[in-house]
Amino acid sequence: MIARMASLLGGAGAGVGLSQFPAYAQAYLQRLGGHVDALRRTVAEFDADAAALGLERNAALVQLAQGGDMGAARAETMAATIDRYGRLSSDLRELSAMAPVERALHLGRFAESEIASATLQAFEPAMPVSLDAMMLAAVGVLLGSGLTWGLMAGVRRLFARSARRRDRLA
Repeated sequence: MIARMASLLGGAGAGVGLSQFPAYAQAYLQRLGGHVDALRRTVAEFDADAAALGLERNAALVQLAQGGDMGAARAETMAATIDRYGRLSSDLRELSAMAPVERALHLGRFAESEIASATLQAFEPAMPVSLDAMMLAAVGVLLGSGLTWGLMAGVRRLFARSARRRDRLA
């Protein structure tokens, strides 16, 4: 009886938790889109400055790096900004094209720590009213119930084994 109750509670907890993923993913995508927009402007301004001088992006980075310590530091920062823009733009394209349930299978695309942390801090749980959220809730209930049931069965076996040893020794 206790094992069933614990299993049910474990399943319900996992279901409720997993059902929040579509709302979290949507909030993450909105933040990701904002970062991509800001990075797009920064990269476009750099490219425009380079083009005004008749330079391609890479040539402009090389020339900037040769401009003393400050220029070298700025060139390094700009190269990292361009790389980040490319990576985040790719993540945004990929995640936007996926169904909410499919996004749960691609957690690696939610790995930008600054965005994930800010999203989590501002996240407010949503009720699982969409079909996707209910499907994830059902998966969470099944996983949570199964894991809790297995854990409880293991604990029961340990106690039963201990009781058998005691009976043999007595």
